[in-house]
Amino acid sequence: MGDEERDPGESRGERIQAVEREAARQRLLAQAEAERIPVEETTRAVPDRRWRRGGR
Repeated sequence: MGDEERDPGESRGERIQAVEREAARQRLLAQAEAERIPVEETTRAVPDRRWRRGGR
């Protein structure tokens, strides 16, 4: 009975899917890291007067 629940083909398929999911996760993390903007660049104050044009 226990052997029927643990079908080797299904177990293998699940392992393959898990490996594929992990590979996709790693690719996404690598892509996100490559596209990441360092926090120093996002918090730096840059004078931008464009917003004042409409107010005057």
